[in-house]
Amino acid sequence: MSGTGYQTLLDCRRRSRYLRQHGFTTDQIAVILALDHPATPLRLHRYAAGLTATQTVEAFHRLAGTTGAGLRESRLYDYENWPQAGRRPSLPTLQLLARIYGTRPVQLLTAETLADYPARDQRALSTKG
Repeated sequence: MSGTGYQTLLDCRRRSRYLRQHGFTTDQIAVILALDHPATPLRLHRYAAGLTATQTVEAFHRLAGTTGAGLRESRLYDYENWPQAGRRPSLPTLQLLARIYGTRPVQLLTAETLADYPARDQRALSTKG
């Protein structure tokens, strides 16, 4: 992680910890973080949860019952950078990440990126992960 990226993560962790202590949800914290940090909702939710990419990948593998083949940090970054760069995350991936971050899968996407999914996936993404 670059120095700037790491400082952003530390700032977001500090702020999200404070906000959680005051009863804010992960979704609310992600919206607040978006005011100062231009990032995708997927990345902002990770920041709101106070997790590094490594911690997220470890949690993903615990939930999925997989090892390194299921998700790597580099792929997580690809998902977090989509659609400007990177790759579109699959429905099952978004559902697992939503469980890790304590939100619904649809919260991890913008309205524009949600529209890139087939209608049946859009319905599934809109339900509780």
